[in-house]
Amino acid sequence: MKITLNLASQPYVDLRMVLKRLRMVMLVLILIAIPLLFLLKAEHKKAESATARVEQMQNNVRNLEQQQQSYEALMREPQNAAVLTQSGYLNGLFRRKAFSWTATMTDLETVLPSGVQVLSLDPTITKSGAVQIHLRVSGARDRAIQLVQNLEKSKHFASPRLAGETLAQTQGQGPNNSFQPVTNTTAVNFDILADYRPVTPDEKATENKQAEEKKTAQQDKNSGANHAKPAEREALAGKRGAR
Repeated sequence: MKITLNLASQPYVDLRMVLKRLRMVMLVLILIAIPLLFLLKAEHKKAESATARVEQMQNNVRNLEQQQQSYEALMREPQNAAVLTQSGYLNGLFRRKAFSWTATMTDLETVLPSGVQVLSLDPTITKSGAVQIHLRVSGARDRAIQLVQNLEKSKHFASPRLAGETLAQTQGQGPNNSFQPVTNTTAVNFDILADYRPVTPDEKATENKQAEEKKTAQQDKNSGANHAKPAEREALAGKRGAR
């Protein structure tokens, strides 16, 4: 009779398959890590190159700012102060001269609701050429709100915002010194601020082309209708003659 005794403290486990699988997983991870390592090095080089370019541009900007400050200090000297004042005045004059009142009024007419009257139009032109318009209008309250909504949808006006609102009549009183409640039809004066973007020559040419195409299509439509009317009259006369 054969008796088998197991004197081990823990049961026997065959680890060969487990180790084999671990080696396969490690091999796959190494194969994946190698291209990722090369990609990381390439991206690191790109980041270093971009950082170097940014630092170079910052140095150029600082140099230009220092030159500007030195030139401004030179122009502020007593013998050059008059030239600086004159140049500032001329630059402001040129900026105001470049502003087209005709184009602005034309663009404003496209968004101005009926019943709203423009009381004043005050453009402010910055040194960078950006234009901000202070618009004061008068009309019914609902019409003024519609004007703000139209400005928001317009491609020539950006960021319209109300700067103030006052009743058209003094202290909100009616003709008999009685209090007049504010409603949608109450006449009010609105102060509106908006950024204005003038029409570029390309956009102006496109708009003119679209207007000409629309006009031509309307003329062709009217011409076709006019040609059709004599034919209808002849057909009607033929029917009457047959009767």
